[in-house]
Amino acid sequence: MTDIVIQAANLSKAYRLGVANNSFPTLRDALASKRRGLRGEADTSHRKGADEPFWALKNVSFEVHAGEVLAVIGPNGAGKSTILKILANIVEPTSGRATIHGRLGALLEVGTGFHAELTGRENIYLNGAILGMRRIEINSKLDEIVDFSGVEPFLDTPVKRYSSGMYLRLAFAIAAHVNPDILVVDEVLAVGDATFQKKCIAKAASIAGTGRTVLIVSHQMPVLQRLCTRAILIDGGTIQADGPTQDVVRDYLQTLEARAGTDLSVRSTRTGRGRLRVVGIEVFNEMGPVASGQPATFRLQVDGPRETLQCLVTIIDDLGDPVTSFDSREHSLHDRHGEVYTVHVDSLMLRPGRYRIDVALVADDRVVEDHVETAAVFDVMPGLLDDRPVSAQPGFGNVSFPHRWVVRK
Repeated sequence: MTDIVIQAANLSKAYRLGVANNSFPTLRDALASKRRGLRGEADTSHRKGADEPFWALKNVSFEVHAGEVLAVIGPNGAGKSTILKILANIVEPTSGRATIHGRLGALLEVGTGFHAELTGRENIYLNGAILGMRRIEINSKLDEIVDFSGVEPFLDTPVKRYSSGMYLRLAFAIAAHVNPDILVVDEVLAVGDATFQKKCIAKAASIAGTGRTVLIVSHQMPVLQRLCTRAILIDGGTIQADGPTQDVVRDYLQTLEARAGTDLSVRSTRTGRGRLRVVGIEVFNEMGPVASGQPATFRLQVDGPRETLQCLVTIIDDLGDPVTSFDSREHSLHDRHGEVYTVHVDSLMLRPGRYRIDVALVADDRVVEDHVETAAVFDVMPGLLDDRPVSAQPGFGNVSFPHRWVVRK
């Protein structure tokens, strides 16, 4: 008897760009179309090129064995979440087939399967039923689910009043306590706080330790390297690598670094609404090389309408772990309407090494305009911090703080 629990054979998924699915038009859609016609406006749903397909997946095939902890990694828009949605029967593939052996618990988006008007308690029963749990099974695990989620004080409050973090904790608690043969988790873990992320990772490890199968999509490479035995790298809708997690993560990070050499103004590997885009990034020290303990400047060139923006810059080490970030909204810039955003650092506390930069632009309506992974890479050279040499020895971390020692008898 085979121990294969997931078998994907030539999975492909196409979406139509620039046009909604009009197979089941609503009255509102029909009235909107009629109003456009009365005003003499063009009906853009049938514009030229609107029916051209976008292939999110192209002939993807893989197998997962019972007890494997598999990471699915790749840049934004690569097709990772599409694979999980097909496995969870949320979307149908355009072609190909996915075969699942066993009960699958999926946490793909915050609040999937929740009803906003129902309380947390009622949604536990609703969501548990959707995931295949019987009422007697939910009753037996209710206290455990509530304790894990940490939402007990709000259990009888409608979830429409929950924060996104509370949604996440309750959703994960339900999915993790279904006792699935296969647990599928998307990047939503990044929404939770550090304490809850540790609980989720420990729970996933516990599930894997019982011989059940876990699939995780995440950008947290250090976590994946600790938790997963195997990884699949997907990019452009196709599998680029499949093997031991350490090897695949290394290949992925090298790919990201190579991509950073492309002119940012023409980079297509980005996500967001796209009205505004980051088209250039510079990291420099006007007095010399970028070095530990020395001043550093991060300068971003933005192309698009001049409007208020939140600009976020995240510095990530060579293992893919975030080190620190700069957020223009946190620092209350009075003028956030410009085309050039500059961050001045008086004393760079990064240890010597190579770092990459992820950047995001967020509009006032909280919509992400542009998000680019590895928009740039830069090297930090050895330097002095408070006249003290800063080393780059392994295991010393990425940051060196100014400090002094006092020794007394």
